[in-house]
Amino acid sequence: MHLDGITIAIIAANVLVSVKGLNDYSFLDKYKFHVGAVQRGEKIRLLSAGFLHIDMQHLLFNMITLFFFASIVIDYLGISGFILVYLMSLLFGNLLSLYFHKNEYHYSAVGASGAVTGILYSAILLQPGMTLGLYFIIPIPAYVFGIAYLLYSIYGMKKRIGNIGHDAHFGGAIGGYVITLLLAPWIFGSNLLMVGLLAIPIVLLFALKKAGKL
Repeated sequence: MHLDGITIAIIAANVLVSVKGLNDYSFLDKYKFHVGAVQRGEKIRLLSAGFLHIDMQHLLFNMITLFFFASIVIDYLGISGFILVYLMSLLFGNLLSLYFHKNEYHYSAVGASGAVTGILYSAILLQPGMTLGLYFIIPIPAYVFGIAYLLYSIYGMKKRIGNIGHDAHFGGAIGGYVITLLLAPWIFGSNLLMVGLLAIPIVLLFALKKAGKL
């Protein structure tokens, strides 16, 4: 694990924009994800919201997670690939939120969680044999964590658990999954089973949505 310049730059951008938003509500309000505003044409919010956070704990958790997994993605996909995964995961996350909340005019959200979850899922695809520490203590295979997390996100979306953008997390994971496979098609040859297993929750999400159960 190492800290690359691009990771430092993204963390710095998140810190600077988030601190600005925390101290200037009009700035936060102007650039947060807001369904009504996006539908009116303010598309910049789909990206800008990913650099804002609701509090320092929210910011810290996302940046720590990014720190742990960014180097894996950079090592395999390079800086340009990492940036593409990060930004597209952020965009996928907010687009999925827009899809699920399109009739909730006042729905709003902020946070880099979609982008960070995308980096996490990219790292899982690239290094499926690594283990993650559940609660930083219990070691579990990364792919098991990935599948379980997406299943929990579906449950969280259905039950509306907490003040958490479960759909943005899920959309970010889809972004990380899709973009990584496009950039590293060799994964199909080396870890086809893993690719299929990680796709199960994604297929399940849209099946439930089509069936009207989400």
